[in-house]
Amino acid sequence: MDRWYLLAERRETPMHVGGLCLFTVPEEEDEAEFVRRQVDILRSPEDWRPPFGHRLKVGPLGPAGPTYWEPAEHLDVDYHVRHVVLSELRREDVFGLTARLHESLLDRRRPLWEVHLIEGLPDRRVALYSKVHHAAIDGVSAVRLALEMMSPEPAERHDRSPFARHIHERAGAGRDRPEREPPTPRELAAVAEGLHESLGSRTGLLAGLRTYARAWWSDEAQALPTAWTPEPETRFGNRISGRRSLVGHSCSLSRVRAVGKALGGTLNDVVLAMCGGALRRYLDVRGELPEQPLRAMAPVSLRTEERGRVGNAVGALVANLGTHLSDPGARFEAVAASMSAGKALLRGMSAREIELFTLLTLTPAQLAAVLGFGDRFSPYSVVVSNVRGPRERQYWNGACLDGLYAMGGISHGCALNITLLSNADRLDFGILACRDVVPDAQRLSDDLRCALEDLERAAGLAT
Repeated sequence: MDRWYLLAERRETPMHVGGLCLFTVPEEEDEAEFVRRQVDILRSPEDWRPPFGHRLKVGPLGPAGPTYWEPAEHLDVDYHVRHVVLSELRREDVFGLTARLHESLLDRRRPLWEVHLIEGLPDRRVALYSKVHHAAIDGVSAVRLALEMMSPEPAERHDRSPFARHIHERAGAGRDRPEREPPTPRELAAVAEGLHESLGSRTGLLAGLRTYARAWWSDEAQALPTAWTPEPETRFGNRISGRRSLVGHSCSLSRVRAVGKALGGTLNDVVLAMCGGALRRYLDVRGELPEQPLRAMAPVSLRTEERGRVGNAVGALVANLGTHLSDPGARFEAVAASMSAGKALLRGMSAREIELFTLLTLTPAQLAAVLGFGDRFSPYSVVVSNVRGPRERQYWNGACLDGLYAMGGISHGCALNITLLSNADRLDFGILACRDVVPDAQRLSDDLRCALEDLERAAGLAT
């Protein structure tokens, strides 16, 4: 999967993930001095943790051949940690600036990351935008990285940079495994049809693939969407350009949980139903709503403390968003049924099996992306990723974390990515779209708000 992110990268489809943090500087601090001090701290490490002190090393075949990380001989810290001073900047301008910063490719001759600390926002706010190549980090790791420099105590002050190796080890993530081991003969044998065992289990990967193929081939398992079935044609399935829009949206975590409890589903079911309702509204206004339901790729984190290595540890499910249903309650039931079927499919598999299962079932989409015609084979319309964030209010040397907006990747055939993080008592949505394919993306924030209100009414919670 890490290699796929390198092979699929083009100017129009950068394969990095990003994050925008908004902080309020404490009243007793001079804003400019506070920012300068944080820049110095971020630039301070002498021993950089992987992958921030490492560059990509490839052979004559490029990413298609042997690929690994090697320590960078020289790291230009001023290039990677940048201080941006602007004036009369509005909150919405920060999202526009971040979208433009997110458009550019990372330089593969250097370590694959950048951080921009931006001052000049109103109300004593500063912004921290970061991006790291997806071959080096996944969403869960990115959140852990951000939290390593924060504290739930507003009075705490420190000089630790999250990029320092010793800080990384002190945070408890130093139990990284050595180089990832190649699949064993037993694991390779598990992939073959007709073998009795799959990665040490008689009912794991092979049974999952059979269930998945059965759902694709017939109507026997209608609740289980698959990535092998073409998606209904909408604007989200078009080819994308390199231009991006970023929209931030926040809502109360307690409201979403209350809807899930009332309707007998999970928080993630509610989030997916919100996204389905928002996309239905967005397309319906334009007269573009298809009769068939849109689907979302929903990543599933497989990362544990023992798997704190560089790279990705994720699986994926394809969820029915129920966009063809006008009734929000029925839409929620369709979403919940598809997610239950997907979870049941993965329940009998180990983490290794789920990773391999994900690679196999998403191979058509991955191959299409690498060859550059993902818009001709679009297995899902949107990526909806739910990442657990901090449970308590967080502070960065006294500056309160007001917003935590993540940015995933988009590609030909999938012009929209919605990544959300829990942030104390709320959910922060980062909505990344291709500006040329998804015009007026700001409208999706209002559509999400209306979709949650519709679900509250369906659950009998509306006031």
